[in-house]
Amino acid sequence: MTTRYMVGTSEANRSLSVTVEAEDALIAALKVKHEHPGAMITYVRKANARGDRRNPHPDMAEADG
Repeated sequence: MTTRYMVGTSEANRSLSVTVEAEDALIAALKVKHEHPGAMITYVRKANARGDRRNPHPDMAEADG
């Protein structure tokens, strides 16, 4: 069973939030770290559908095949 997680990163004084589909928070963080090796993971939390619709951000969920 997969869940959508929001992963916050910080790289070169720039913050970014990404949505990832993963089995748990650790796997979500590792997927983002794999895509952005120089980034520091600042938080991982379950995605909030209502808030995510209001504040869209990049989605890695479709990239996973």
